[in-house]
Amino acid sequence: MASETNTTTDHDEIRRWVEEHDGTPATVKGTESGGDPGVLRVDFPGGTGGDKLEHISWEQWFEKFDASNLAFLYQAEKASGEDSTFFKLVSR
Repeated sequence: MASETNTTTDHDEIRRWVEEHDGTPATVKGTESGGDPGVLRVDFPGGTGGDKLEHISWEQWFEKFDASNLAFLYQAEKASGEDSTFFKLVSR
């Protein structure tokens, strides 16, 4: 079975997928400048970057997402059929 990936710019779809996986919108600490939140990430429980991430609001996250002309590529499930939290922010 092949893994299934999707790419979207739909805010509701992104938020739903992230929250279904207990994720929180975040930015990398130290990358913010002025009013810019910095490098976007999603913080998942047990993730490796927890101490390097700072949670931000969905409004801030999507404002930067749109201003940077990004799309959200995510894996619906692994090839084995297991749930996946793999995602990547890509250029539109």
